Amino acid sequence: MNSEALLELMVEACDNKRAEDIMTFDVKETSSVTDYYIICHGNSDRQVQAIADEIKEQAKENDLEPLVEGYSEGKWILCDLNDVIVHVFHRPEREYYNLERLFKNGEHVDGRI
Repeated sequence: MNSEALLELMVEACDNKRAEDIMTFDVKETSSVTDYYIICHGNSDRQVQAIADEIKEQAKENDLEPLVEGYSEGKWILCDLNDVIVHVFHRPEREYYNLERLFKNGEHVDGRI
């Protein structure tokens, strides 16, 4: 699966669980780690975990095994799928860390592909 198709699949997975303010960043030109970042948030620990569960399920259905960090706390879950990295935040943590500012060199892509 190419990185654009994976990006679309992961945005859809986030949207399936009603993630809010889904933002995508194309960092192919500026990052040696990944092609795309997705940042979104949920309004409770449980919703954040449900979003991460959907990401994991969609990945496994496509023979991918994501690396997942921060699941048990449900405040900031990182799902690393190599070409796409998804940051799923609880709203207060997203506002506090404001990761979007780090990707000012990445091209912001609309939330829906």
